[in-house]
Amino acid sequence: MTNKESLESVYLSIRNGLMRAVSRLVPPKEIEDIVQETYVRICAVNKTEQILHPRSFLYRTARNLALDHLKRADTRSNVSMEDEGLGLDVVDGDFDQVYSQVSATQEFEHFCEAVRHLPLQCRKAFVLKKVYGYSQKEIAENLNISENTVEKHIAMGLVRCRQFMNRAPASINEDSGSIKSRDVM
Repeated sequence: MTNKESLESVYLSIRNGLMRAVSRLVPPKEIEDIVQETYVRICAVNKTEQILHPRSFLYRTARNLALDHLKRADTRSNVSMEDEGLGLDVVDGDFDQVYSQVSATQEFEHFCEAVRHLPLQCRKAFVLKKVYGYSQKEIAENLNISENTVEKHIAMGLVRCRQFMNRAPASINEDSGSIKSRDVM
């Protein structure tokens, strides 16, 4: 058995351990990719005879790849925030964009509050239809009610949310920048 074959057999024997080790550093969806990249790296090693402790080498490689992934993700996050004008050095031209984003977020939060005020069964049907895109038949089966009742719940949800939004318009408090709304319902 060559050193390369030995390294590959060690990889196969500790693969689950590598996944556990990497899972402590990166999000679950990235674990498999990093462990596979570890294998790719050991396949690319030319001088395997210089690796005295293959197990340690594999764990160190996986850890380094995970840390590199985190650094890249952090860099992408910082760059995207700067690109969207969310940095601390907002200039006047970017102010309108930031204000629009904040306003949209506040409006969405206000809508969520309107949905929270719906009666429980109505809210379930409304959310299943408008958020998750279920058909009326699927909602009826899920909630164990008739399709006609589902239709009435959705219609009532739309009307009550619209009323809530119209009667309790969100206004930005000049002093704190937070939303104020009148209690409705």
